[in-house]
Amino acid sequence: MKVEVDQDACIGCGLCIDTAPNVFAWNDESKSYVIVDVVPKDDEPAAKESVESCPTEAIHYKD
Repeated sequence: MKVEVDQDACIGCGLCIDTAPNVFAWNDESKSYVIVDVVPKDDEPAAKESVESCPTEAIHYKD
C-alpha cells in the first residue's frame, strides 16, 4: 500500500501525523508528507484511517 499527500490541499492540521506517526511527518512548510515508500503492514490501518479522516481529502492512495 502506498499513499501520498497533496501539498496544495494539505492545511497542516496534523491529524494524519497523530494517527500514523510512522507514515507521516512535518515538512519545512508545516505540512504533512509521507516518510515511507510503502506503508508497513502494521501501519496500514492507521494510514487508511488518515486517508478517510483527512479534513481536506489531501491524502490519497497511490498506485
